[in-house]
Amino acid sequence: MDINIARAVEIIQSANNIIALTGAGISTESGIPDFRSAGGLWQKYNPSEYATIQAFYASPEKVWRMLFDMVDLTRTAKPNPGHLALAELERMERLQCIITQNIDNLHQEAGSRNVIEYHGNVSRLECLGCGRLFDDAAFNMADVIASKKPPRCTGCRAILKPTVVFFGEMIPHEAMVRSQEAAQEADAVMVVGTSAVVYPAAGIPLIAKQNNAVLIEFNVETTDLTRFATDVFIQGLAGTTLPELVRQLKSS
Repeated sequence: MDINIARAVEIIQSANNIIALTGAGISTESGIPDFRSAGGLWQKYNPSEYATIQAFYASPEKVWRMLFDMVDLTRTAKPNPGHLALAELERMERLQCIITQNIDNLHQEAGSRNVIEYHGNVSRLECLGCGRLFDDAAFNMADVIASKKPPRCTGCRAILKPTVVFFGEMIPHEAMVRSQEAAQEADAVMVVGTSAVVYPAAGIPLIAKQNNAVLIEFNVETTDLTRFATDVFIQGLAGTTLPELVRQLKSS
């Protein structure tokens, strides 16, 4: 690991435009299981029954049974050293932006400012009836979870939906455009805690690679990306490897 981190330090020192793509693996250390893993939400709730936009339109009260668990998981989670290390890289003016597939708001809580939310954010709510948006200060989510009553729009009284991308929904246009632009302009990409197999997010490092960017991958296990596109693979928990990267950057 030390040799590969040293290689990553050299790449970061010489790069002019570095971005990060993060996935569920960076947040598991904060107590949020990967939805697809053992103990994840999809073990308890069939995604085809609870996680499609069609299911929400058909029975929002039923879908909120899953959402209560999702919101509760993320509401009590705190940023871990991996999130904090990425925020520090931004403060050091090494990291231009984070493109995250996570919906947990932990990058922002860690202090990262330029975060592109590819799959939305569970802490914000939207009304599919009248289009109103509500931030996390509009509702006391602890009270909502305790009541087991879905929050309703203060205008049209429709049941609200978190601004997460359900199956069957499009990636937010702004997030899509900003991510593609960032990938095209990057000369180095840090891929953290994601297998990068779910499209269209999986295409982000490949767009960068086609534009001659160097890929630095931080994962517990190798992935398809490791075999076909990664230039430097750093194995281990993000909460360990990313702080070590920052430490070596500061001491070099």
